[in-house]
Amino acid sequence: MRRLGSTRRGGRSGRLVAAGVACAAALAAVAVPAAEAGPLGHRGVHWEAKDSGTPQVRFRGLSAVDRDTAWLAGTQGTVLRTTDGGTSWRNVSPPGAGGLQFRDVEAFDARHAVVLAIGEGEDSRVYRTDDGGATWTESFRNTDPRAFYDCMAFFDHRHGLAMSDPVDGRFRILSTRDGGRSWRVLPADGMPAALDGEAGFAASGQCLVTSGPKDVWLATGGGAHARVLHSADRGLNWTAAETPVPAGDPAKGVFALAFRDRTHGLAVGGDYRPDQPSPRAAAVTADGGRTWRPAETPPPAYRSGAAWLPYSRGAALAVGPGGTDLTTDGGRTWRTVDTGSYDTVDCTPDLSCWASGEQGRVARLER
Repeated sequence: MRRLGSTRRGGRSGRLVAAGVACAAALAAVAVPAAEAGPLGHRGVHWEAKDSGTPQVRFRGLSAVDRDTAWLAGTQGTVLRTTDGGTSWRNVSPPGAGGLQFRDVEAFDARHAVVLAIGEGEDSRVYRTDDGGATWTESFRNTDPRAFYDCMAFFDHRHGLAMSDPVDGRFRILSTRDGGRSWRVLPADGMPAALDGEAGFAASGQCLVTSGPKDVWLATGGGAHARVLHSADRGLNWTAAETPVPAGDPAKGVFALAFRDRTHGLAVGGDYRPDQPSPRAAAVTADGGRTWRPAETPPPAYRSGAAWLPYSRGAALAVGPGGTDLTTDGGRTWRTVDTGSYDTVDCTPDLSCWASGEQGRVARLER
């Protein structure tokens, strides 16, 4: 999930930029074929597994605050939090939520977080905590049986959006101005018509992403074309652009987006069925999503999550059930650097990256 806030002191920012460049260089140095190097290159950077103690849970929701603090959201209404770098995890699940599927979590710090449950009708809900998960408040419950909420994203600590699959032929957008304590459905006037069969994918919490105070992008699939919709006014008005990622089937499309600023972005996806190939499963934009071009060397299989390395202009990670890929040239070419299964990935301003997925899997990138 997108991290909130930015570094304001020039000296610290410069040091972090330099560290980010060094981190990207280290990744590139070990990014040799997985068959030769093992997980992320055994000589350097690698995913280090953290025992969540919940092998029965699939964590498609992840929000990393920093190297020490991260939140997970998954099946069976499960929410976990660590404040010691993954050495231990506290089960902070909302009471009575065992039947829900949490697919997204947005954490502001170790105490404040918002989680999204997906599903038809009242299964789509939002909860917020202000005390590290000791107590939760249900701040939204969908009462429209036609709506199915997939993802959410925040611009800052107060302003955020959640998106639903189309209702009456248009994607529905939910908005908050108070950090997720209350929500309202935005007018649909500025939303272009959805394609037949078009929807979002609740696969990683990254089908809706933001950059800066007002820009937000929405990823789609299932229709004749895999599209990315963009709004520059916090979800009131949208434009749609086709991507080269294959679609035309309910299992195909763009599953995740990542923007390092308001112009440079990545799209990853493919066909989530494990027995189907996923050619052209990645695309890049340099104009804020108005146009997209295919990756010259895309990931070799379906990918469901993506994240830029902080302070790097070219390095990013993509993850999926079939492995982790690295780009160091802004998404033009990708190399598989790990074959472990992860659904989503998130990186933080202190140069930490986390990933999570099936069978309670969670890991932190280590050097």
